[in-house]
Amino acid sequence: MDALQIRKSVAEDIGAITAIYNEAILTTTATFDTEQKSLDDRVRWFGEHGERHPILVAVVDEKVVGWSALSRWSDRQAYDETAETSFYVKDGYRGRGIGRALKLATIAEARRHGFHTLIARVAEGSDESFHLNESCGFVRVGTLKEVGKKFGRRLDVHILQLILT
Repeated sequence: MDALQIRKSVAEDIGAITAIYNEAILTTTATFDTEQKSLDDRVRWFGEHGERHPILVAVVDEKVVGWSALSRWSDRQAYDETAETSFYVKDGYRGRGIGRALKLATIAEARRHGFHTLIARVAEGSDESFHLNESCGFVRVGTLKEVGKKFGRRLDVHILQLILT
């Protein structure tokens, strides 16, 4: 594997971001979306992220192989210093440290933008994601029981939190 580069996403990355997300929709519980997203949908989603809520991409061999995002936790103003983190890595590139690099870069962006709290939601069965979040300092603060249903199973969602100091 050539050198991994993490950078802020640009509009030209939306196709690759969409493909990676759609793969996760179809094959994992990392997202509770159950229907693939169109390119138009992801263009709108991309537009909702700005300087303070960046989308990052992981690039290997000049190809986007993963992405991460800081997203608004809520549109209520009291939550302005809290963001949700997410990351997705293309199948075939998982287990190579790309998710960790994206997560750490996302945390660094959150610090740079003055966030106080980061939230991660991890579905039951996403053991790698749970471990990665914990190894980056997130702690489990609660579990929502059977809040999602995917692949014919009711699934719990663990809420993890990192307070940035």
